[in-house]
Amino acid sequence: MRLLPTRTFRAAALAVSAIVAVPALPAFAPQAEARSAPESFADLAAKLLPGVVNISSSQTLQARGEGRGPEFPVFPPGSPFEQFFKDFMERNRPNGQRGDRSPQAPRRAQSLGSGFIVDPSGIVVTNNHVIDGADEITVILQDNTNLKATVIGRDERTDIAVLKVNSDKPLAAVTFGDSDKARVGDWVVAIGNPFGLGGSVTAGIVSARGRNIEQGPYDNFIQTDAAINKGNSGGPLFNMDGEVIGINTAIYSPSGGSIGIGFSIPANMAKNVVAQLRDYGRARRGWLGVRIQQVTPDIAESVGLKEPAGAMVAGVNEGGPADKAKLRNGDIILKFADQSVKEMRNLPLIVAQTDIGKQVPLVVWRDGKEMTLQATVGELPDDQKVAAATPDKAAPTKSLELSGLGIKLAEITAETRDKFQLSQDQKGVLITDVDNGTPAADRGLKPGDIIVEVQQEEVKTPADVRDRVEKVRKSNRKSVLMLVQTNDGLRWVPLSLAPNPDRKPG
Repeated sequence: MRLLPTRTFRAAALAVSAIVAVPALPAFAPQAEARSAPESFADLAAKLLPGVVNISSSQTLQARGEGRGPEFPVFPPGSPFEQFFKDFMERNRPNGQRGDRSPQAPRRAQSLGSGFIVDPSGIVVTNNHVIDGADEITVILQDNTNLKATVIGRDERTDIAVLKVNSDKPLAAVTFGDSDKARVGDWVVAIGNPFGLGGSVTAGIVSARGRNIEQGPYDNFIQTDAAINKGNSGGPLFNMDGEVIGINTAIYSPSGGSIGIGFSIPANMAKNVVAQLRDYGRARRGWLGVRIQQVTPDIAESVGLKEPAGAMVAGVNEGGPADKAKLRNGDIILKFADQSVKEMRNLPLIVAQTDIGKQVPLVVWRDGKEMTLQATVGELPDDQKVAAATPDKAAPTKSLELSGLGIKLAEITAETRDKFQLSQDQKGVLITDVDNGTPAADRGLKPGDIIVEVQQEEVKTPADVRDRVEKVRKSNRKSVLMLVQTNDGLRWVPLSLAPNPDRKPG
């Protein structure tokens, strides 16, 4: 089964295209009583329908050039609409042409989605992927009035866009509610434009909270079984008070149709982004300036943490907020601004929604104990670059094998820089060989990887690594923690330890 976005494409015949994405929010306080099932949703639907709109956006699909067919929207791999669209384009070539024999004239493709009005003056919220790449956007009201729309701002990271339409009278608008109060099992209503049908109402419940569907760093969706289909993208998910608690964005489906698994961006995230887009034309997010990774049970044991929780720092941006707060590689962030970081993916959400310029406390695990730092939240830059450190000049030494771990080490030389294509500013200790079936091989280490730190202490020579490992062995820990530079970046790697096989009993 695949995750699919929920906008609809038309090009004379109906087809469907996609570009998925998007997020949701954290934990929710339980309430005392559950609300009983309504006898009917009719009164609620009648009240809300005027505030929900259909969105039609069109774009020109340019020919690829001499001897090539026209460009058409990219579909998810294996999408059932991919072949349909190809066949449709082939059948509708001008002058009965077939194959890739001649250049094609540009075509117009139409995308259909949903949205909702949040201000009577004509402010409309929808998904970014509904209007992405559009040359022209039309908002269609419930009474079939067509209004041309302009884009105020859009945010790819959360897949939210804000539009403006002009009307000679105030428009019906809906309001955001508090998505944190929505509980699993609460009734919800979705209204949108599935398959271009317009003004469709479906009902269901909140199926789950905090879903991570791996579409971005801010994933934390509301899951619902209210029927959501292609074309529902950008439409609202309402609670029984008629408040928007989510923006319908993606579905989980093997066929492209609803099977009762839909995902919505939570309102508490959306209204913050919408406000930023209205005020600045872009989303301004809090930024800490760290690279992080999940704290596994092995990592927790190796640093003396009772349970695997928090986000482990695998890199600090020089000059960034974390650097100025004296955060270090190997620190484990347990709390940010008095909010617990139960797992790695919680941290980007919390930081992003923190006011820029605000000073917040950071509780970190360092050297076997908790400590509190103070950090001033920065603004997430569009282009983040990590400054490289200056390499140390040290006399080369011979290779060294670490008994029981299955790796051979050497210092970085001009020859090994060339052999393993290392950067000139790379420092640490080079892994030259990894034995199969050893802890290092099991963790995916390979020749050319660089050990930068062992147990959160910098290493410069193979002997440094050996001494740190032996120190950990003597402390009776089950694993040793290494910060390793790979082709994919820095990551913390815990390696299981056995007693030193070279040591003979006394």
